[in-house]
Amino acid sequence: MFLSHAELWRTYWECVSRPYTVFFCSLTAALYYLWGRKCQTPALVCSEAFGAFLHKHVPVVAERFSPTPWCWGGRLQTLVCAFLKSRPRVDYRNELIRTADGGQISLDWVDNQTSVRYPESSTRPTVLILPGITGNSRQTYVLHAISQATRHGYRCVVFNNRGLGGEELLTPVTYCAANSSDLERVVQHVKGLYPNAPVLGAGVSLGGMVLLNYLARKREESGLVAGITISVPWDAQKSSDSMEETLNWLLFNKYLTRGLCQAVTRHRKVLEKVVDVDYVLKARTIREFDERFTSLVFGYKSCKDYYQDASPDKKLSNTAVPILCLNAEDDPFSPQNAFPVTIVQNLPNVALLLTNHGGHIAFLEGLFPRGEGYMERLFGQFVRAVFEHTGDIKDACGIEEKQMSE
Repeated sequence: MFLSHAELWRTYWECVSRPYTVFFCSLTAALYYLWGRKCQTPALVCSEAFGAFLHKHVPVVAERFSPTPWCWGGRLQTLVCAFLKSRPRVDYRNELIRTADGGQISLDWVDNQTSVRYPESSTRPTVLILPGITGNSRQTYVLHAISQATRHGYRCVVFNNRGLGGEELLTPVTYCAANSSDLERVVQHVKGLYPNAPVLGAGVSLGGMVLLNYLARKREESGLVAGITISVPWDAQKSSDSMEETLNWLLFNKYLTRGLCQAVTRHRKVLEKVVDVDYVLKARTIREFDERFTSLVFGYKSCKDYYQDASPDKKLSNTAVPILCLNAEDDPFSPQNAFPVTIVQNLPNVALLLTNHGGHIAFLEGLFPRGEGYMERLFGQFVRAVFEHTGDIKDACGIEEKQMSE
């Protein structure tokens, strides 16, 4: 009735020695090993004082980042995030504001009037969000950022680049990474409405480039108490080179170029006054689009000059507010060799958080990464740390009280 030890071992050996069992176990072991190697604590590059503040108030910076085990590489992380990420419901209040050149900017507000922590609208902290190159307030990363901020009682406003927020383009001027005049107009407008409410800037990809260039240009007069960037391309030329690698062009560059051309087509009547629209629409890469459109519209002699002016890496020393920047080393949009590690090491107010994996605006975790992941948790914790511990972050970054209270 009972099996002997010899019979038990024989039965066990027959099971484990079967080809499919060996294959399954070997595959499981390999995946576990590779996943274990991927699960590493991100590298935090910053001053000792700023690092101490982040470890205390933004504990996620010291956690091991465990990327989704079946998302191998930055390209897959980026693609999966685009198709799989959930979309929290957000109801916007739209506002159109005019610019000095006669144009208009579309702002999407989440006023959060039911905020318990900040019932007074006049003092409710505001998060100003800048989407990526062809993005707007409907992007999943924007929706998740708003979800994080509003649950803590903050107000949010999304700055849609000209022509991308559903509004009409009134002048033949769009947007570029080097020009921050529209952002300055938006900040002035927000501060004019709520002069006693602190404002934090959050830039994603190209939006991060615009934010950093603005902070470097305005220095102590930015009107922002802090900034956070996600997956910012630090060197536009190196980013362009990376995006023109064959696989990156097929997966990303081609798609984004098509989106840029669609925006031009949508506003063709006004844009054909300053560019050859038919020539622009033949662009096959972002670089070709920038050569035929962006450089001309914004008065650059060449695309090379535009890319040099747009790159925020060497301008960081001009910034004067606390800034946290998240990048992944396998980001196909922002290559690792462009990360300004040496520059940041000598700055008291900038922190660079680098993960081994995460792709571009992805940083997916868990087996089925539809909800909030590492990127969202970092965003939520940092925003709360800035607004709730203003004095501590001011001291950590050596910033005077006047700057932080603007």
